[in-house]
Amino acid sequence: MANSVELIMPKMGESIAEATILKWLKNVGDTVEVDEPILEIATDKVDSEVPSPAAGIISEILFAEGDVVEVGKVLAKIGGEVGASAPASTPAPAPAQEVNNTNGSAVANNNVPYVPTTEEAQPISSADGSRFYSPLVMNIAKTEGISMVELESIPGTAKEGRVSKKDILSYVENRKNGAPAQVAQAPVQPKPAAPAPASQPVKEHKVNVPVYPGDEIIEMDRMRKLIADHMVMSKHTAPHVTSFVEADVTHMVKWREKIKKDFEKREGEKITFTPLFIEAIVKAIKDYPMINISIDGQNIIKRKAINIGMAAALPSGNLIVPVIKNADSKNLIGLVRDVNDLANRARANKLTPDEISGGTFTLTNVGGFGNVMGTPIINQPQVAILAVGSITKKPVVMETEAGDVIAIRHMMFLSLSYDHRVVDGSLGGSFLRKVADYLEAFDPNRTY
Repeated sequence: MANSVELIMPKMGESIAEATILKWLKNVGDTVEVDEPILEIATDKVDSEVPSPAAGIISEILFAEGDVVEVGKVLAKIGGEVGASAPASTPAPAPAQEVNNTNGSAVANNNVPYVPTTEEAQPISSADGSRFYSPLVMNIAKTEGISMVELESIPGTAKEGRVSKKDILSYVENRKNGAPAQVAQAPVQPKPAAPAPASQPVKEHKVNVPVYPGDEIIEMDRMRKLIADHMVMSKHTAPHVTSFVEADVTHMVKWREKIKKDFEKREGEKITFTPLFIEAIVKAIKDYPMINISIDGQNIIKRKAINIGMAAALPSGNLIVPVIKNADSKNLIGLVRDVNDLANRARANKLTPDEISGGTFTLTNVGGFGNVMGTPIINQPQVAILAVGSITKKPVVMETEAGDVIAIRHMMFLSLSYDHRVVDGSLGGSFLRKVADYLEAFDPNRTY
């Protein structure tokens, strides 16, 4: 019998600390080959498969479907060799119901054992509460039989009054010892009518939606739920303001039309407008670096890296935002290669979690759907997102040495949504105008 090989939860990017087990593709006793997928996992960023590090027989599975597992933890053990008699089959842990929180992120629960849900257990959802609850806290609440009403009464010491693992475990211990439960008290306001702090999420009111004959009920898939939660969270977090400009991109359009065939022949890549937009955005960020920031409580984090996310529509209708890291260090050819590679692998569901994390600014192309402009929602924790509309030919009044003339030009609207907590109209409007200026000043005689 060969030594046992451990299947480890892989590291999936600097910002990913854990993942949820979606599905075991193999059971105890099954044989596997090297690099054969054993299970499917998911983070709040992307779904992926975990391949086998060795050939052999699955001798042990340590976590169940639905469990949230920390990076570096042992998921399963592979022993023996292919063709050897399989050991007595040990049943895999029963699948647990997957729990998604309001922003799709997960927190590893390595100290709380997995407990199968009983028929008597009343399911609770973080969406039912007025605060954000991590999957770890929700799992502990389920295990200990804590209702949502009771969970809402627990004082939170984490950021924005959230309930941490320490908070709920302390509450559970006090309850077991018979100590009176501490109830969260609302902060004293100077004026009774004072509004709640902006950082506190607004409690969503459930709407009674009627279903009529012939209506079809379609359950949201996992990614759509995460997108919905993230969008609602962003709107609750940041006061959105949107500014608009119209840019004359005639030089850029004609240049691309002139060189695109030769570019593809020489570089083996098709050149779209997206890398040209990103190039202008990067230049404008260098002029206005305070648009490339994030907010952490009362602190502003000024980002050194310029990592541009580009929103991409998937065949399923969902949206994903792969990130071009250090876009300011790349020339146009490098941007073209990155844009095409990320877009192609996004549509094929081949992106890694690290490739859709770490963005500092996002571009979304609503013009790809024939829309002239849009008011996009900020991709948290960023503070701004730029939308580019469709490029259309219009009659435009132009000033010349001979006087004003009317000419047919390629025009495009740009819109910038920004977080008004830290980005005022002066900064937001100036940055947006600068992006348009760079596009309008495009050199029609430039090389790649």
